[in-house]
Amino acid sequence: MKKTTTRLADGRELIYYDARDDAVRDAADRRPLEPVDTAAEIRHDRLLGDRVAIASHRQARPYHPPADACPLCPSRDGRLSEIPAADYDVAVFENRFPSLAGDSGRCEVVCFTPDHDASFADLTEDQAALVLAAWTDRTAELSRLPGVAQVFCFENRGAEIGVTLGHPHGQIYAYPFTTPRTARMLDSLAAHRAATGGRNLFDDVLAEERADGRRIVLSGEHWTAFVPYAAHWPYEVHLYPRRRVPDLTALDDAARTEFPQLYLELLRRFDRIFDEGNGRGKSTAGAARTPYIAAWHQAPVHAADRAEFALHLELFTIRRSPGKLKFLAGSESGMNVFINDVPPEAAAERLREVASE
Repeated sequence: MKKTTTRLADGRELIYYDARDDAVRDAADRRPLEPVDTAAEIRHDRLLGDRVAIASHRQARPYHPPADACPLCPSRDGRLSEIPAADYDVAVFENRFPSLAGDSGRCEVVCFTPDHDASFADLTEDQAALVLAAWTDRTAELSRLPGVAQVFCFENRGAEIGVTLGHPHGQIYAYPFTTPRTARMLDSLAAHRAATGGRNLFDDVLAEERADGRRIVLSGEHWTAFVPYAAHWPYEVHLYPRRRVPDLTALDDAARTEFPQLYLELLRRFDRIFDEGNGRGKSTAGAARTPYIAAWHQAPVHAADRAEFALHLELFTIRRSPGKLKFLAGSESGMNVFINDVPPEAAAERLREVASE
């Protein structure tokens, strides 16, 4: 992998990740951009203990631009974009409309491919491996920034999720605090350790799922994908490395090599679960892609017990059946108590049914 770092016209950082060592990325950003002026602010909810990012400048961000005006496509044919090069493998840059900025953290955009009409599931294993390398490198770099407490790599896909740019991309948030969801995991981890004489909760959950088997979706030599026993979402899969590590930087070569194969298969199954009437494991031309969120959970940078945390990816969709979405209504939004209409065992069975042939 070759890494090339440069600057956009307004001073934001741009990093190219190329599979070929001889790739040259020297195109300058020729747009007349003013320096970025952000007003991101972190406020504390004293009742819940949560933190909320206030970012009014995001109201001006691009909203469903046409394909010929996509800011994530390469700059070519006289059209200038966020990526000055006429082509790229993977590109990462500071978000022009960040939710977190300055002392309040940092937000980056990760472009998976120059192909506007593709999705992550369309990538080759080599391309997916390069994205994993970019996620890993950014995790390492952002973790070293002063004030960064946690690094979160994720992808939102689909208008139903709220995605405003159709180009295949993800984001990375560098938070100046430990997120509430992770804090709850750490509390559960500590409580389990105390109650079991030092056992690790993540290890036990993974071992129990593998022993039970009913909710296993995919299993490789180094990764296991399963629908959790108490899944919140209609179709939700957790992907764990078999060897517990705290973050992406700690994965070994064997796990990195196997990851693209399993993850791409998992995403392709998500695209087939609502494609009714098709043959087993066969996608139908023109079938709607399943909206999803894919979220990497990594240990906080400075947590005292970060070695006890288990890196894992959570993949879920808000679609519960063809043409129907799972909305967060009164119980979920008002009280954070989820009600799932799809039994986890049934979801796992469906995801096994649509395996590639």
